Amino acid sequence: MPVDYRHAAKLTLAILTPFLLASCAVTQPVAVTAPTVAPAAKAEQRNAAFDNWADSFAAAWVRLSPEQSTAVQYFSGAEQQALDRQLSPQTAEYRKRFTNMARAGLVRLDMFLAGPLDATQRISAQTMRWSLANTIANEPFADHAFVFSQFSGAHIAPVTFMSEHHPIRNAADVDNYLARLAQVGARLDEATARSRAAAGRKLIPPRFILERAQGQVDAFLKPAPADNVLVTSLATRSAKLADLSPEARAKAIASATAIVAGQIRPAYERTRGYLAELHPQTTDAAGIDRMPDGAAAYSQALANFTGTKLQAAEIHQIGLREVARLESEMDKHLRALGYTQGSIEERMRALDKTFQLPAEPDPRPEILRRYNEMVRDAEKRSTKLFNLMPKAPIEVRREPPLTEGSASAHYSVPAPDGSRPGIFWVPLRGPLFDMIRMRSLAYHEAVPGHHFQLAIQQELQGLPKFRTMRIFGGGSAHAEGWALYTERLAVEQGWYEGDVPGLLGALGSELFRARRLVVDTGLHSKGWTRQQAIDYGLKTSEVERYVVWPGQANAYMLGMLRILELREKAKAELGPKFSLPGFHDVVLRSGSVPMDVLATLVDEWVASQR
Repeated sequence: MPVDYRHAAKLTLAILTPFLLASCAVTQPVAVTAPTVAPAAKAEQRNAAFDNWADSFAAAWVRLSPEQSTAVQYFSGAEQQALDRQLSPQTAEYRKRFTNMARAGLVRLDMFLAGPLDATQRISAQTMRWSLANTIANEPFADHAFVFSQFSGAHIAPVTFMSEHHPIRNAADVDNYLARLAQVGARLDEATARSRAAAGRKLIPPRFILERAQGQVDAFLKPAPADNVLVTSLATRSAKLADLSPEARAKAIASATAIVAGQIRPAYERTRGYLAELHPQTTDAAGIDRMPDGAAAYSQALANFTGTKLQAAEIHQIGLREVARLESEMDKHLRALGYTQGSIEERMRALDKTFQLPAEPDPRPEILRRYNEMVRDAEKRSTKLFNLMPKAPIEVRREPPLTEGSASAHYSVPAPDGSRPGIFWVPLRGPLFDMIRMRSLAYHEAVPGHHFQLAIQQELQGLPKFRTMRIFGGGSAHAEGWALYTERLAVEQGWYEGDVPGLLGALGSELFRARRLVVDTGLHSKGWTRQQAIDYGLKTSEVERYVVWPGQANAYMLGMLRILELREKAKAELGPKFSLPGFHDVVLRSGSVPMDVLATLVDEWVASQR
């Protein structure tokens, strides 16, 4: 069960389920403690046996994914060093080890949940259970995911991981890098075999998705071995290592070049040949429901990503309702600015055009500077709304060239050892840029969105390591729902006062998420074509993201609506005793949990405040 290292579409270090393939100081940092909740109806007590089992089970689970262990540095010493030399096999047999382990874990968890646990342990057990149950439920549909797609496909994931996430801190890390590099070709061949087997069952990507992957493989093969990113990344990152002599560094770079030339490039050539062979079998049909058992696969994807039992038809109607509400509000603001003709999207494009920077000099450095300024400003504003602030810094960086053509903006978590900050990645393809939506994007991906949520979780004290490092989590609805909630929070709190274009950008960003509900369900349950989805007002790259990641686009709006529902319920019950920072504490202090668990935590907090 591989890791989505860029979380192409979002959170870098989340373990993907088998369905998917699976220095700026922060203002006033606050120490984070474990969640405080009211006692349950029956007396609860700490169960040492659960702690021992859960810690052991989580460690065994992480050992199955060496890349994730590396990314979060879950272990230490010789054990971590050994894992830092491995790449996960891309085979069905290897994936079965996860599902078998998940089944055994559910049996034990149900026994523990039937007995005494304290509040923190019960949340841990419920979160683990939700995650493992989804692993099992997703397994029958594992091959409905496309092995080769523009987002974290098998041809992209190892390159991104090796060049950005494998640590290069010392000479041992360089040796581990070379050991892993020697496995990339074999892993790619395994992935090609898996794709071939899936194609034999008529589980084939649409033509336009296959062509995106073909373009990326061609781009990888274009440079000479010495100029390949797997070599140049090692050369750049090893340049200042204190314990690596110039001779040893030159030898390592030469070894990497030889591996790329002799093993990796031939594997990519084989993959290129396979993709060309597959191309004639593809069509332009976009939805997952066109494939065998596709409707069941989509139903499970919705449950997995939204944490609800809502079906596609219900979600489609929620999307239509939210689109109408947001377009009505935006129409009023656009008319006030003098934009009266055309659709909402046409008027927003006309407005955004007035904010475009000159093409010369290159506007990208200025855009990155503005994003950084927005993040710093959001940190200051957040002090009034949050008791908790992450200690880890956050940086804004441009998306790397290999993935910039198809990537969406996203966030990657800081390294636990402080060697890497939280990073807000921004694709800057050009020639036009989304200028009036910059602020809402910065709030979502950085502060107080994903950076607050995920960096704080990693810094939590009093929680087991497998929760602070998100080994088992509550799914996309919690993570993406929170990030979209913070966009709404900025509007509610007057952060756009005096900036009507920026407010329209924020409303447009929320409209974008509402349209996702309509488009995702349209594509995968109503027979929509790719062009229909584009015509509904979404960019081509976004539509193609939903094609390869069914269901995930629904997590944002549905997660936000659930968080808002819980907040308003708490407000109604507590009246003047309600504290907005206190409510945010409840959401953030427990880390990533299923939405039903979050609802219970909010109820317990309300009871405690009375």
